[in-house]
Amino acid sequence: MSAGSKRTPGTENDPLFSMRDDRPAGLLRLIIGFMTVVMLTFVLVEGWRIWRDYRQAFESAENAVTNLARATAQHAEDAIRQIDAITAALAERLEGDGLARMDKPRLQALLRQQATIMPQLHGLFVYDASGRWLVTDQEVTPDNANNADRDYFVYHRNHTDRQVRVGSAVKSRSTGDLIIPISRRLEHPDGSFAGVLLGTIKVDWFVRYYGAFKIDERGALVLAKRDGTILVRRPFVEQVVGRSLANSEIFRNHLPYADEGVADATAVVDGTPRLYGYKALRSYPLVAEAGLSRESIIQAWRHDLIKTALILLLLLGGMSAFGWVVVRQVRERLAIDRALKQAHQTLKALALTDSLTGLGNRRRLDAVLEQEIRRARRQDYPLALVMIDLDYFKLYNDRYGHPAGDQCLRRVGELLQGALKRPGDLAARYGGEEFILLLPDTDADGAVSVVHEILLTLRRLGMEHAASPAGVVTASAGITVGYPARQELNMERLMAAADMGLYEAKRLGRDRYQFAVVSAAIQP
Repeated sequence: MSAGSKRTPGTENDPLFSMRDDRPAGLLRLIIGFMTVVMLTFVLVEGWRIWRDYRQAFESAENAVTNLARATAQHAEDAIRQIDAITAALAERLEGDGLARMDKPRLQALLRQQATIMPQLHGLFVYDASGRWLVTDQEVTPDNANNADRDYFVYHRNHTDRQVRVGSAVKSRSTGDLIIPISRRLEHPDGSFAGVLLGTIKVDWFVRYYGAFKIDERGALVLAKRDGTILVRRPFVEQVVGRSLANSEIFRNHLPYADEGVADATAVVDGTPRLYGYKALRSYPLVAEAGLSRESIIQAWRHDLIKTALILLLLLGGMSAFGWVVVRQVRERLAIDRALKQAHQTLKALALTDSLTGLGNRRRLDAVLEQEIRRARRQDYPLALVMIDLDYFKLYNDRYGHPAGDQCLRRVGELLQGALKRPGDLAARYGGEEFILLLPDTDADGAVSVVHEILLTLRRLGMEHAASPAGVVTASAGITVGYPARQELNMERLMAAADMGLYEAKRLGRDRYQFAVVSAAIQP
């Protein structure tokens, strides 16, 4: 049998059974897809907005800490520069006149005048080479007062540089206040050490200035020496003054490479995560830091996030509920449609099926045969048609009765259906004891092979038929093969040729098949 399956025919390809309509299912997918896209769009838009607000919160904080660091650095620089300037002028005057010839009352009046001009000033002091107080702006000089043991005094005694020096914060021996010493070396005309000129700034002056800034409760402002030693810090804790920041993120990883910048770090003093702005002073070895706690930066953003998340959840919940109702209604409609289609298809199947044998009936044969002729014409393959008739079947009914005849027809129908191996092959009851086989893409050899096997199997069934010369039920068959692409072929010509073959098989003695050629002119 040369019947290659060039297609997958069956009831699903049968025009009378093409009941499928995917529009409701497509509508359901469209609704689900649309609602998914809408909800996903809401989530993405809000997610983008939340991320944008998060970045804006930190950008605003970066601007704030940068400005704070610059302001505190400029404040410190201005305060120290004033003392630097006055001590430089005083040093030039003292060294020019000589410490031994200085007018102490006049100089003390000058120092008091400067102390009233500069609010940051705690005091101005002149010490001789042994550390004794020579003159000061103070009203009373302590007896036997000597500062030779102070760090700044020791430094100037051992170093010849003439630049002003900013020392670590110490407690004043005259007032007990925390002060920052600003000192410079005094020399005799021969360059030998003559003493120290000292100006001191009150730490409390910086603390009060830093307290005027509106920062969060966990924020911090710091003024430190370049080696990391803390001079002033807000919030002010006296025990913190003098601690080192040398191992902090800013001093280890930022200051060596840039004198100004922003750093996200955890404070070494209190362990608070902060966003810091820092700036090194241009003229003095000091660093100003301003930090805002991460908690304060994201607090408002977090409140907005929670509010947005709740609104979004309510919105998505409402849309999901609405979508669930719509989807449920569509699914119910689909279920009803499927049930109606199934019922409709069942009714059509009943209308196209022989109720006795379960094979296709003549109506179905007519529709499928027309379709297969057109397909064979387009694809240029042969189309075989077989007409089968049970031998002496009227005598069978007369002898065994119509119920037995019906049972015989059912068994023959099962045999024919079982003999067809491809979905595109069709077995139909044409009428009474006549059957039709439609074999698309099957040539003469293939059709003969199928019919030969059917007739042989029918005899092997051994259904008793005493009125037949063979003693069992047999059949005769007429076979024809047409080539719709090469012949002017229609259903009537094909059926007539098969019927002619059947007639010839009966004439030659029944229980056999006979091949008949379709009588149609070959197209040029």
